[in-house]
Amino acid sequence: MAIGQLSHPERKALATLLAGETFPLTADTLGNATRRLVAAFPQLPLPGSGETLARWQFLADVAAHDLALVKIYEAHADGLAILSELRHEPPPESAAPNIWAVWAARSPQNELRFTAHAGSQIRLNGTKAWCSGARIVSHALVTCVDENWDNWLAAVAMREHGVSTSTRGWNAVGMAATQSVEIDFDNVRATLIGPSGAYIQRPGFWHGGAGIAACWYGGASALARTLFETAQRRANPHLHAHLGEADVALTAARACLRESARQIDIAPRDDAMQLALRTRGVIESTVETTLRACARGLGAAPFCRDSRFARMAADLPVFVRQSHAEADLAQLAQLAVTHKDHDDWQL
Repeated sequence: MAIGQLSHPERKALATLLAGETFPLTADTLGNATRRLVAAFPQLPLPGSGETLARWQFLADVAAHDLALVKIYEAHADGLAILSELRHEPPPESAAPNIWAVWAARSPQNELRFTAHAGSQIRLNGTKAWCSGARIVSHALVTCVDENWDNWLAAVAMREHGVSTSTRGWNAVGMAATQSVEIDFDNVRATLIGPSGAYIQRPGFWHGGAGIAACWYGGASALARTLFETAQRRANPHLHAHLGEADVALTAARACLRESARQIDIAPRDDAMQLALRTRGVIESTVETTLRACARGLGAAPFCRDSRFARMAADLPVFVRQSHAEADLAQLAQLAVTHKDHDDWQL
């Protein structure tokens, strides 16, 4: 990929590939679409490599077509970035491309644990919730704890004996196609990746958190495009006002993502927690503004008659709930107070 931004030929190649898919994708079609995307684009530039913006532009472009697809693909790209940052070589490819997931949701009531330990080789027991793409991926990075409740990251192949994909835990309408169900692990062979705590402590943890916002942005921009196309056909001042509202929000969000990508590339080893929380907060606000503008400007028609728009409008609020809302804002405020960052607001 080109340095900095995603090049025109790369964007065209992605658009050509996605033009062959039937959107919106369903639980039955998402797997094959993901495999075609990973086969064509097996890896993105790593965060902080000087091409963070190109990485995010690619994710936003995929998201503008289908949020379930980008949800699975972004996790695959994140998994490869994690393995690279923690200096662990992924297993060799088979006939079909390996597709990675990252399942890091924590549940104090039923945490994934390991006890058997022979060097980096362990055995996993328990249940992992919120496993997006459970029936699609070939490998996963999963968070787990040892007998002292220290935090670890492990790599596991989905074909391992003892991995059981359930039908529990996913009754969603939005993002239904991802089938983010619970997976049971019964003495499953796995490999520790990095030392205890490495998954969260590495700089790339927050780079990945900021990159999720690029996916949210792609979904919001796709919804706004319907608003734009409708405004081209109808000279309605209220409709145009709502388009103007979305335009302001998306323009600010685009600038934020570009600046955040630049900052990550300038200082890839710096703690990016504050940057990521700010970026996610800006894009979450943009999503909310865009959804409101579309609903009030377009009325019920696209929600009821346009399957692609309706799916995107249902998926996006679920996807953006990876944000922790006021908890993230409170944490961001604490960082600002601690670091006395009010000078950041000077133009």
